[in-house]
Amino acid sequence: MSRPDLHNSHNSKICFDGLNTSCPRIIRPVLTDISMYIVIYGAIILTIVGNIMVIISVSHFRQLHTPTNFLILSLATADFLLGLTVMPYSMMRSITACWYFGDLFCKLHSCIHMTLCTSSIFHLFFIAVDRYYAICQPLHYSRKITISVIGSYVFVSWSVPCLYSFGLVLSSMNTEGYDKQETLVPCIGSCSLAFNKIWGIISTLLCFFIPGSLMIGIYIHIFSVAKKQVKSINCIPNSVTQKKSSKKTLLNAENKAARTLSLVMGVFILCWLPFFTLTVADPFINFLISDDIYNTVLWLGYFNSACNPVIYGLFYPWFKKSFFLIFTGKILQLGSASYNIQNNT
Repeated sequence: MSRPDLHNSHNSKICFDGLNTSCPRIIRPVLTDISMYIVIYGAIILTIVGNIMVIISVSHFRQLHTPTNFLILSLATADFLLGLTVMPYSMMRSITACWYFGDLFCKLHSCIHMTLCTSSIFHLFFIAVDRYYAICQPLHYSRKITISVIGSYVFVSWSVPCLYSFGLVLSSMNTEGYDKQETLVPCIGSCSLAFNKIWGIISTLLCFFIPGSLMIGIYIHIFSVAKKQVKSINCIPNSVTQKKSSKKTLLNAENKAARTLSLVMGVFILCWLPFFTLTVADPFINFLISDDIYNTVLWLGYFNSACNPVIYGLFYPWFKKSFFLIFTGKILQLGSASYNIQNNT
């Protein structure tokens, strides 16, 4: 999701020489351009490589074949696709303010961008639901969270954002009422996905604020229940020490997983909150937010896709071990990878 390209105060040339209707091309100091390319290229590489490692880890190691991790696998796929198919083209547009890939691919790029970002938060919502049953209703978890249920979660997380994003963009409902506004007349070399006031509110509510608020409520409830469970375990008489110890170990493991996944959710919200806030506010101030500010919050959101693998590697022991086995090439040794990860988790 991006905004209309407006003329700016930078020194500029035009995107396409010889065309009077061409968009202006931003000309920045060489060091600024180099710095931007280094930071953005680094984010793209980290996003692609990090999420490939998550995909390989969950796919290869049987110990990681859990309902939660299958959702993480699908989330990593969305982040990987964002890094591969969206971020490189957005980089060129953000740095030069020009789009050189044609109008058709511009629409496709915008649809894919919107689909993958929305899909990410849907995945995070269902991960929160999974953790709710694991901690708040542990006796019913294996019955309620089956592979078929996880499959339905994954299906909804991909199909609903895809249908919504492509339907909205291709129908042009999001731009109704803009035809009389001169500030929104596109120049040649622009690629933007504008939202009118109504669809700006609807999209941000459906794609971010409503599921984000529900996730926060779920995790608050999870930690409240976990606190009560710790108190009840501590009240178990010392005569049943072994039972008390095993229950406490299991609860600690579940709580640690919940804390890690809530951190993933928290980082997602912090990274994307500025972008969605500006998206809903921009139509009400006649799109006066500068391109530099908008590109900054857009890339802050993109960087979230690079953060998730780092969080898994730092806070999730099984992922930490699997990442080590992938980096060192030990994953290629038949049988040893599964043995090593099992004995170090």
